[in-house]
Order: sequence, then C-alpha cells, then structure tokens
Amino acid sequence: MPRAHLRVDLPVGTWVADVSTTHPDVTIRVLAVFAAETGVGLARFSGPPAAVAAALAATRAAPGVTALDVLDDHDGAAVVRFETTTPVLARAAQAAAVPLEPPVTVVDGRADLVLTLPHERLSALGRAFEEAGLSFELTALSPAVDEESVLTDRQHRLLAAAADRGYYDTPRGTSLTALAADLGLAKSSLSETLHRAEGRLVAAYLDSESDGFDSESDFTAGLAPERPDDS
Repeated sequence: MPRAHLRVDLPVGTWVADVSTTHPDVTIRVLAVFAAETGVGLARFSGPPAAVAAALAATRAAPGVTALDVLDDHDGAAVVRFETTTPVLARAAQAAAVPLEPPVTVVDGRADLVLTLPHERLSALGRAFEEAGLSFELTALSPAVDEESVLTDRQHRLLAAAADRGYYDTPRGTSLTALAADLGLAKSSLSETLHRAEGRLVAAYLDSESDGFDSESDFTAGLAPERPDDS
C-alpha cells in the first residue's frame, strides 16, 4: 500500500497554526490526537529553550486551547497534553475515515504528514480537506516499507529515538555526539547501528513496489475532489 507524504497549510485561527507561525524556531510534533466535540492530544515542542517556553505560553493563551498540561520539559523539549476546540486536521481526516499516523510535524503554519491508505480513500480525503478549508500538496509518494520486518529491535529503537530527538531534521535538532550521550552509548556504536538500519531501510524501499500505482500522477488523481457531471 502506498504512502503519501502531504504538506498541509493550516488555517489561521487554529492554535497550532498561529503558535507555529509566531514561533518558527519551534517544531511541534503531534504525537497523538483524538477529535470528538473537543480535540485531545499529545504534542512535543522542540527548539531553543527560550523559544519553546514562549511557544508553550502562547499555546496556553491561545483562544482555541481549553487545557494544556506540561508532562515533561527539559533541554528545549517539552511534551504536553492539550485540549482544543479547533482540531481541524484531525476532524478532516476522521471525516474521510483516514487515520492520522504520528507524528504530524508542524513548522511555521504547515503540517507534514505521512498517510498509508488505499486509492479509494483519496477522493474522500480531498473532499474533507476542501470542506475544512485546508489546502495541501503531495510532496512525495513512496511504497510502504514495513520497518518492523527489516530492522532488529535495537535498530528500530535507536532509529526511533534519533528521529524523535530531531537527528534527521533539517537542520538537525541534535548531533550524533549529543544523541549518543543522551542514550548512554558510545558514539561509534550508535553511528554503526544507525548506518546499518538506514541501509536496510533503503534496500527494502528500493526492492518494494508501488502496490497498484504506476506513477505519482496516478496517485494524485485520487486526491482531486469529485465533481458532479455537468452534462
């Protein structure tokens, strides 16, 4: 099943759009979200400590945020539980019966997300985004790779830890030296493990197939909302 990499412009007036736009040095990763009458979720703020503190204060004061609990906060990274009246992206995905796959990364008013979904869900997703006032673009299309089947438990754990701490961000959110110290590992050992994991994922990616999509244009055709026949 293909994986669609989407970039969504979040509407002004939603807390995550406003906070990320006014604090562009902070990366907000939504780790989990449930959208009912009120949206409830977990998010991780990362960046310079002063910028993270300012972004948390802005989030707490945002009109659409009804609750904010800081669960962890140290060294420029904070994990929070939030409640909001404007879970626009989550509601749109839910309306299309498309589960959001964490993390959803938000920087400067734009959300980057990866969705694994069959072709028949694409038109519904496009309509739901349009009805919610969300503009978006497909930034990449890739075949799904089951990393659980190609990585060892150790490789998977360390790769996930590196990604969570921003090691694969551009620019990097942490260095290999700092990451190794944080994980209590020798720098050379961590480097070798990550390199082997990356190699396995690349090999698996190249060996996989697009599972029914012959091209990116074939995939994006499903994203356009269906229009009634004017004839």
